[in-house]
Amino acid sequence: MIRRGLLLILSSPSGAGKSTLSRMLMAWDPTMRFSISATTRKPRPGEEEGREYYFLGKDAFLTYVRDGEMLEHAEVFGNFYGSPKAPVVKALEAGQDMLFDVDWQGAQQIGNSALGRDVVSIFILPPSIDELDRRLRTRGQDSDEVIAGRMAKSRDEISHWAEYDYVLVNKDLDATFEQLKAILTAERLKRERQPQLSAFVRSLNEEFEAR
Repeated sequence: MIRRGLLLILSSPSGAGKSTLSRMLMAWDPTMRFSISATTRKPRPGEEEGREYYFLGKDAFLTYVRDGEMLEHAEVFGNFYGSPKAPVVKALEAGQDMLFDVDWQGAQQIGNSALGRDVVSIFILPPSIDELDRRLRTRGQDSDEVIAGRMAKSRDEISHWAEYDYVLVNKDLDATFEQLKAILTAERLKRERQPQLSAFVRSLNEEFEAR
């Protein structure tokens, strides 16, 4: 029985575990697809069209936006980034789930788009601000200045927690992942995501009548 796919949004402040949970989810279910963004910036060495990004010229990108073909978009440091609508629609209709790693602004735009009924949004919270700071520092990727900037931004990001369908506190990564899988399993079984149920129930009624 083919079900309609869903659009799973994960958001969190930097360091709360969103990217790690996304990778774990994709490894757990290889049928899930990760939404590939489009950007107007130039490809970096080693990047490939359709793998890291869809690379578009500014005019083409803005035409997508004007025609409603971007589910969400934003300008970052002079370059545009966004989520093309067509690949998502194709995946949903084929019963595939799409995973989005976006911030609260992207989540709002997708939720208000034509595909809003397909959205399941989850916000990941850290167990404490001290722990969030510790995680950012132990990654060893950023300078103190960059970490301070991420911590300052996290307060605004956390303020949007109530806009999401589900909120998970990532105190223990494995436990949070189990919760994430439980949410996805339950959402996949919702009646509205199984369009063939009506035909199946009709067939059951026909069996009753034939007895």
